[in-house]
Amino acid sequence: MQKLNGAQILSECLLREGVDTIFGMPGGAVIPLYNVLHDYPFKHVLCRHEQGASHMADGYARATGKVGVCIGTSGPGATNMVTGIATAMMDSVPMVVITGQVPTYMIGKDAFQETDTTGITMPITKHNYLVMDVKDVARVVREAFHIARTGRPGPVLIDIPKDVTTNVTDFEYPEKLSLPGFKPNTKGHINPIRRAAKLLDDARRPLIMAGHGIILSEAYDELRQFAEKTQVPVISTLLGISGFPETHPLYYGWPGMHGMYYCNMAISHCDTILAVGMRMDDRVTGRLNAFAPHAQIIHVDIDPAELGKNVPTAVKIVGDAKQVLKLLTEEVQENPAGEGNRLAEWWQTLNQWRIEHPSLALPDKPEKMSSPWILRQMYHVTEGNAVLVTDVGQAQMWAAQHYFFARPNTHITSGGLGPMGYALPAAIGVQYGRPGEQVWCITGDGGFQMTLEELAVVREENLPIKIAIFNNNYLGMVRQWQQLFFNERYMAVKMWNPDYVKLGEAYGIPTVRASTLEEVVPALEWAHKQEGPAMLEFVVDPFENVFPMVPPGASLQETIESVQEVAPQLAKVAAAAGGSSGGV
Repeated sequence: MQKLNGAQILSECLLREGVDTIFGMPGGAVIPLYNVLHDYPFKHVLCRHEQGASHMADGYARATGKVGVCIGTSGPGATNMVTGIATAMMDSVPMVVITGQVPTYMIGKDAFQETDTTGITMPITKHNYLVMDVKDVARVVREAFHIARTGRPGPVLIDIPKDVTTNVTDFEYPEKLSLPGFKPNTKGHINPIRRAAKLLDDARRPLIMAGHGIILSEAYDELRQFAEKTQVPVISTLLGISGFPETHPLYYGWPGMHGMYYCNMAISHCDTILAVGMRMDDRVTGRLNAFAPHAQIIHVDIDPAELGKNVPTAVKIVGDAKQVLKLLTEEVQENPAGEGNRLAEWWQTLNQWRIEHPSLALPDKPEKMSSPWILRQMYHVTEGNAVLVTDVGQAQMWAAQHYFFARPNTHITSGGLGPMGYALPAAIGVQYGRPGEQVWCITGDGGFQMTLEELAVVREENLPIKIAIFNNNYLGMVRQWQQLFFNERYMAVKMWNPDYVKLGEAYGIPTVRASTLEEVVPALEWAHKQEGPAMLEFVVDPFENVFPMVPPGASLQETIESVQEVAPQLAKVAAAAGGSSGGV
């Protein structure tokens, strides 16, 4: 044993947990920790705002499958990270968040920069700790990483008072863990798996709904093998995009509020759903009492709390997606493609819907600037090989619709919390996690301005991130809702924006503006060829809307594809709800 202070013990444990990159910002309560970090081989990325650090750690974790690590000081440093912690919690992202705290003898005395960080973050962490004794530091760090990455992943917070980082004790890394109440079931029980196989064998209109759990468990091969053996069509949730190749003949798109019309129809007419690693989010289901009205649902998730939480479930399977799919593939009957395929009639119906409602159809060249068309050109210029990190709002939906993801885990976005400003800092984390990949940050002018200070990190570290700003001078998605559902009563959505070309120059990042169709492809090609960072501003139509769309309170069967369909569909929804539209 050797005698070390708390900051040294923390650093030693981080090394043993395989940490190589840390995102953070120093402050009074964590200065002793930063003094020690100076002696360790970690790559420390200095964020410009602690929210950025938490999103960077989130992006790094999603890109690598490793636990992301971020550090903030007490008080405002910790509270600034709350949005990023909540984002990771809702999307099941493994993170360890380290926050400083005032000395133990000052806790509860309203000391300078004192905040009850564990109390604030308890609802948005998988677990959190306030470490009051230096002897507990090693055990807590060991447990935190195990909890963050085991079972359903999530963020774990460690709040460390300043004197705990400077106090000294004997250091011994705890090789063994004692968490008797924490034993996630990963294998899946064979009895419900066999019941599920029987339902799927008997089904004539089945669907696979693949969620984020496919990516988290890296069940790419297992999902593809199951789909190819059964010839069952695969649709994905927003977070499940890039869990199954979108170029595969069995892929049928993604459903929900802005998903493909034909996907929503498939859910509404199928007789069996195999839902893997998804939580039946309201943005996927539409009105819950009308979701998949003819289907028996087989729900596979590593978190038993999700099974049957939102929709009735015929078969519940608790387990890791990778392991359950492997067992399920062994149990189901083979359904050969081509002649003799028992799902041929179902596929005929699906293909007919796709022909009649071509949600992804775009002209070779539109009449004016078109955000979907720009993203389709981005797909062609990058040959589909980029990693897209998207913000929240219209550009997020257009990217998911019109960039086709054939490689695993190349679509990274915030799904559950949906914080504007996610894309730029998350893209920084992704780039650190995958230094050899071309990473594109897709953002709107509203979201970009929430975290644009992190451009300093992009320049300082010379990260080769390509940033595409879709500038419509509006909070686009809010404006769309005000137009469609609030009688065009526009309030607080029109934005004055800076000159993004000059902004890029101020940060030392080459920037090009594209205001016409003719400028789009050359701008994309220029950015694609840049060895370092590059930024593009696309000046787009301020009143461009995202379709398809499921109106508020509507079912998937009531998906609309144009502005003209809004009023009639809302009238139907209101009538079904007894005169109320069901709210937003």
